[in-house]
Amino acid sequence: MSSPKKPRLASRPVPGAAVCAPDDLADGAATSPLELSGPTFAAMIDLVKARLVRHLGGLEAAPMHRNRGARKAARALREGMPEEGTSFEPLLEQLFSRALPLGLNTASAGYLAYIPGGGLLHAAIADLITSAVNRYVGVWIAAPGLVEIEASVVRWLAGVVGLPEGAGGVLTTGGSMANLLAIVAARRDRLPTDFSRGVLYVSREVHHSVTKAAIVAGFPAENVRSVPTCERQRMRVDALVEAIARDRAEGLSPFLVVGSAGTTNTGAVDPLGALADVAEREALWLHVDAAYGGFFALTERGRAALAGIERAHSVTLDPHKGLFLPYGTGCVVVRDPTTLRRAFSSHASYLPDMQRDADLIDFCELSPELSREPRGLRVWLPLKMHGARAFRAALDEKLDLARYAAETLGAWPEVAMVAPPTLSLLAFRFVAPGRSPAEADALSRRVMRGVNARQRVLLTGTTVDDRFVLRMCVLSFRTHRPRIDAALADLRASLDAALSAR
Repeated sequence: MSSPKKPRLASRPVPGAAVCAPDDLADGAATSPLELSGPTFAAMIDLVKARLVRHLGGLEAAPMHRNRGARKAARALREGMPEEGTSFEPLLEQLFSRALPLGLNTASAGYLAYIPGGGLLHAAIADLITSAVNRYVGVWIAAPGLVEIEASVVRWLAGVVGLPEGAGGVLTTGGSMANLLAIVAARRDRLPTDFSRGVLYVSREVHHSVTKAAIVAGFPAENVRSVPTCERQRMRVDALVEAIARDRAEGLSPFLVVGSAGTTNTGAVDPLGALADVAEREALWLHVDAAYGGFFALTERGRAALAGIERAHSVTLDPHKGLFLPYGTGCVVVRDPTTLRRAFSSHASYLPDMQRDADLIDFCELSPELSREPRGLRVWLPLKMHGARAFRAALDEKLDLARYAAETLGAWPEVAMVAPPTLSLLAFRFVAPGRSPAEADALSRRVMRGVNARQRVLLTGTTVDDRFVLRMCVLSFRTHRPRIDAALADLRASLDAALSAR
């Protein structure tokens, strides 16, 4: 006997929702399940709201990761495209019970791994609005109001890092795309059409997206010079100057230097003022990858640490880091917006005329994207609701928490601080008398595994100078002193257990 077919969505209303009446629908919608009535849409939102409130209410006690068995559970979600529809509530159950729990709990206050993203709920509401109204902002004429809101947001972000009035840019999906746009703009501005001899300079600690962006932009990997760093993991300016001179002597064309404002490994900030001096003297484009650290410029301590960033030609920022917004919110800001326009402007007969007024923007002229969703509202809404002061206070708290953690760990005789926090990221390793470096690495790994197994916080490690180190990055808007105390307690307990097991 064949199994019964699942009912179509149109023939089976969302649980708790009113049946779609013809006068609730647009013309012709009575025969189309794709056009939801107002009551049905409202009922779906109510169901989602109830699920999200329950989910968010459990974040405090939720485990930090669910990776055991995740491969099997994820593969069980594979399926072909359905021919018939399923009602909404069981699909919601599938998402919240089977799909969303897998992996890392990046929304938790205990997420101290990698570089934490945010997830402000204000932005989720903004995204609901922009998705429902379904405007696109690639060209000004399509959504002038939303374009102007987004242009204001970009100007705000440029101002945060001290770029002058008249600076501009574009919101992106993240720092990787922002770095790519900056490198293409620099290539177009500083090199001829045949740019094969162009050379760019990065520190050995630079984010891998910069090297990837250079390759995507058409440069061979060997044209990306990895400049040595000092004991603080900052780019060595003397080594940079020597590399530039050597390349010029070989007939190559140095054109770009990339400084880091908060590296992923240790949170190091390159000497941005000194890099700006070199760039000015050598006629290079200075790009600063400030995806992690840039928004600390809102604070007094952050501005001091990032001194020189205001002299950059372009800066990468990730509002989904330092402004605590959801993943997928990046930005590149440039001192001179015409450099982006020269790199990405193009035209077609089916497009409307681009804006000629200097203060009106067609974002498709500043990046490769044409049809793209409004990204500005998710930044604009929380900033308008709370003002920069609330974000400044939150970032100052993260600086305080990182210093508190570093001071506590630094007092333990078994801890070697590899990188005290310049911003809100610290790196450290465990040592003990009589242990070789390899044994110390193994001890550090064992302690990290012990901490993560306790499921109150999540830490990640990396390699610095060929030694394994632990990292703690404090950046979630939900992370406060009690969670840092929990992290320290778990580190102490895991260390004691590892030492006693020897």
